[in-house]
Amino acid sequence: MKDIDVRHLSKDYGGRRAVDDLTFTVRPGRVTGFLGPNGAGKSSTMRLVLGLDHPTSGTATVGGRPYATLREPLRHVGALLDAGAAHGSRTGRDHLRVLAASNRLSVRRVDEVMEETGIARVACRRIRTYSLGMRQRLGMAAALLGDPEVVMLDEPSNGLDPEGIVWIRELLRRLAAEGRTVLVSSHLMNETASFADHLVILGRGSLLADTPLRDFIDARVRPSVRVRTSDAPALKEVLARHGHVAVEHSDGYWTVPDARADDIGPAVSAARVPILELTSDGGTLEQAYLDLTAAEAEFTARPRKA
Repeated sequence: MKDIDVRHLSKDYGGRRAVDDLTFTVRPGRVTGFLGPNGAGKSSTMRLVLGLDHPTSGTATVGGRPYATLREPLRHVGALLDAGAAHGSRTGRDHLRVLAASNRLSVRRVDEVMEETGIARVACRRIRTYSLGMRQRLGMAAALLGDPEVVMLDEPSNGLDPEGIVWIRELLRRLAAEGRTVLVSSHLMNETASFADHLVILGRGSLLADTPLRDFIDARVRPSVRVRTSDAPALKEVLARHGHVAVEHSDGYWTVPDARADDIGPAVSAARVPILELTSDGGTLEQAYLDLTAAEAEFTARPRKA
């Protein structure tokens, strides 16, 4: 199995440092979400891993080797960085056939990945007639063409309809379950939370976090419990006895901060307090991400004053 290994990687474009002494490892068997604000250095890092740019310093390797040294690289690494990169005058099938021929892959494999990605019916149409979602699927077909151990995707859900988003989510989980190394850059927090096991987060070219998804959320978002009851005085008394302070809301429910349902449920049940609703809110990836990156965004909008 192959890691993506980034060590003390830096990249300068003119007088601007896009990647700054970056070190992390993407391991097989899990989906790693690659996150960060616009301008954080995610795309630059992926280009450096794929040998499309040369680092100012440091290294980026796949399976211990620079990408440029790989023979028939599609057999080792599948990547989707720009769905618009395919030549518009070619048909989708011809585009994939050219890629297959350059990596000694069979034409049969072209047909397989077009079926797998759902674009077999438009195989003979010119790419310039494709919608953005169809181009994304074609890019995914190219990434999967060599049945690679490593898959790198930049915003793979861009332009996909709801069915396509579910498909890409299930595909990523399957690739990881097969033991492949999967790195996915995205700005869609809720979608990333649905498929990622691990996170690598950048800000202004530097590493901000390299951690399991759940650990990241739990470390940055206070858990709470939402409770609804027909006996508010009894609920407050039981919660106070166990060291909790409940906050009442206008529409009849209570919030218990810094608590989990496993803590509250047994206590109110033992006291025979009637419970109409008991919901745990462990926080979201979006909440945790915004808490971490609030000072790292290069472009932010200021709300208008009333």
